[in-house]
Amino acid sequence: MEWFTAPEYWMSRLVLQKALAVIYLVAFLGAALQFRALIGERGMLPVSRFVARVPFRQAPSVFHLHYSDRFFAAWAWTGCAVSVALIAGLDGQLPLWGGMVLWLMPWVLYLSIVNVGQTWYSFGWESLLLETGFLAVFLGNDEVAPPIVVLFLLRWILFRVEFGAGLIKMRGDACWRKLTCLDHHHETQPMPGPLSWFFHHLPKPLHRVEVAANHFTQLVVPVLLFAPQPVATAAASLMILTQLWLILSGNFSWLNWITIVLAFSALELPGSAPDVPGAPLWYEVVVLAVAALLVTLSYHPVRNMISRRQIMNRSFDPLHLVNTYGAFGSVSRIRYEVVVEGTADAVPHDDSDWREYEFKGKPGDPRHWPRQFAPYHLRLDWMMWFAALSPAYAGTWFGVLVERLLENDRDTLRLLRRSPFPSDAPPRYVRARLFRYRYTTWRELRETGACWERTYVREFLPPTRLDVVAQRR
Repeated sequence: MEWFTAPEYWMSRLVLQKALAVIYLVAFLGAALQFRALIGERGMLPVSRFVARVPFRQAPSVFHLHYSDRFFAAWAWTGCAVSVALIAGLDGQLPLWGGMVLWLMPWVLYLSIVNVGQTWYSFGWESLLLETGFLAVFLGNDEVAPPIVVLFLLRWILFRVEFGAGLIKMRGDACWRKLTCLDHHHETQPMPGPLSWFFHHLPKPLHRVEVAANHFTQLVVPVLLFAPQPVATAAASLMILTQLWLILSGNFSWLNWITIVLAFSALELPGSAPDVPGAPLWYEVVVLAVAALLVTLSYHPVRNMISRRQIMNRSFDPLHLVNTYGAFGSVSRIRYEVVVEGTADAVPHDDSDWREYEFKGKPGDPRHWPRQFAPYHLRLDWMMWFAALSPAYAGTWFGVLVERLLENDRDTLRLLRRSPFPSDAPPRYVRARLFRYRYTTWRELRETGACWERTYVREFLPPTRLDVVAQRR
């Protein structure tokens, strides 16, 4: 079938596959380096407890069959190795079916991790990586030109990511309709980046332009992804520029990067395709069958997207094949942060020698300028932002975090930027306090060197000893 493949997208497929493999590598690397303290045998939300109460059919994962920290580490590092092989182009050296199997491996590996990751893996970009990664299995390798059906399904993902986000903004917070959300967003976003302070201090008229441009990019441009060329390329290019702007303004894990990856499915990049034979019949049958399945599964995401009660970032099947997306339907006006402190004093009081734990990404010391971490995902830092919004977000894991700090647990401390206590002398008490944070002004920055100003709000957790927190569990 001549219509089945699109040789003009040969270079676009190559870039898309390489970039997706890099994101896989980042995801597996984060899992390997962070899992012990989060979901390990002594983690805050252990996998073993999760699989004991959640059946396999609800969360398919190899860890239903067996779990140990050593096994999980091997699983995650295997994902890193497969990702590196894909970056190196091993899939192109294999027969078509072998390349598909190689691309299937990271999807299976990461699905097993996400489905037992619980709160730490509840973000929309986890499903987005799995949905995109599943389609990448059927993009083909050097033996066949890119199948146009798969390219359009990738554009369908991009359409839902952008259009869904645009709709939930218009239906949600009134500041999106008033074009004022960016007066607050750069200051209150989950994890600011090194340039977020400057973005916040842009003139308010420019913030209005930013929001208006966002609405245009998310509500109008996505439709053009399915238009003939060069319109589709122009639409995808505009989306890429928007995502690069977002990358500069904050730390959103690999959400923006994978959105850029998806945009390459609509780009016609220069470069001639090699002369390859037509796609084999079995490949065409498999691709069309998968396409039919995914179109059928799109019913619930589309129904959610057009609903007045639209919800963000939800999977409608345990394999995360077709999902719904969205971000920042509401924008916080005030930034709160939970500051965790410890003391070695035998009897804690307000004048005790309280020492602050420093996190890698979330704001802490007002003088510490935010750093760039995306596309790497600091899972604990992100959840600390949610905890500051409401203690309910931290109810299942915060007590264990405090317990591990009181033990000077090595794996937990590795998630932090700095512990104020030596490894052989843990604190006797740990407490948590809620602060309001705001960006300093230009004058305050010059005078104090601090990018944040913080004000004490209330107690989040009273001074707690190890035996007390253990009893509460």
